[in-house]
Amino acid sequence: MFEELAENKDDYKKFYEQFSKNLKLGIHEDSTNRKKLAELLRYRSTKSGEEFTSLKDYVTRMKEGQKDIYYITGESVKQLESSPFIESCKKRGYEVLFMVDPIDEYAMQQLKEFEEKKFVCLTKDGVKFEETDEEKKKKEELKASFESLTKLIKEILGDKVEKVVLSERIVNSPCILVTGEYGWSANMERIMKAQALRDASTSSYMVSKKTMEINPNHSIVKELKKKADEDKSDKTVKDLVWLLFDTSLLTSGFSLDDPSGYAERIHRMIKLGLSIDDSDDVPMTTTEESTEEISGESKMEEVD
Repeated sequence: MFEELAENKDDYKKFYEQFSKNLKLGIHEDSTNRKKLAELLRYRSTKSGEEFTSLKDYVTRMKEGQKDIYYITGESVKQLESSPFIESCKKRGYEVLFMVDPIDEYAMQQLKEFEEKKFVCLTKDGVKFEETDEEKKKKEELKASFESLTKLIKEILGDKVEKVVLSERIVNSPCILVTGEYGWSANMERIMKAQALRDASTSSYMVSKKTMEINPNHSIVKELKKKADEDKSDKTVKDLVWLLFDTSLLTSGFSLDDPSGYAERIHRMIKLGLSIDDSDDVPMTTTEESTEEISGESKMEEVD
């Protein structure tokens, strides 16, 4: 019956709008019929435009040499279309599925593959692409060249990140934060934080350690490396590293741990851009404060 319904796109679209959550719940709970239910799933993707695509159609469009089905989860299609996580896939011509329903996170925990193609979440650790020998050689050279910078970033950020590595998945962005392959994604973390009756103890061990991936070909990262090589203890380098970390938290779907600190660093950069010296912001001196207090007291006495 479902197969017949799926043949008529307009009718199936109406059906899917009403019952997609039930199908995904079935994926999560019904292991016996999981394979059949997977054929009924529909998603927007980087190549589907405004239409929905089935997993079968995705597989038929896979590029030669592509072994996995790539997907990304988030709040909206608009947000995911400009996500830094899909940059490398787009460059290689690989299609990426957009999953914007909170229940998708639960369904994908159970749906590991489709037609022997493994599902790969682009916001998690372990994303690997096919590389030529020349690309592998260049990658090793870059890794050695940027080793000092990755170590310095790790030292500055401390336990905020588990490790700092060179990225394979970003092309136009300077850096991103990815989560562990088997822990929560940034989107799942956001969903769980919104639960009114969530268990804080569960959150503590399911929240993944973040890995910072930097783009060695980005002008900001190249310039940061130059500055760090000149003087590791430069305050500007430390500020820039924290600023990159905070902005990558936002672009990677996390919330800021310290919004005030982020705002302070942004203000310092604005001052730098406007050539304003920190000494221009002269705080009120103790003498001025005491003078104001005395004049305030005098006025109160006059009132009495």
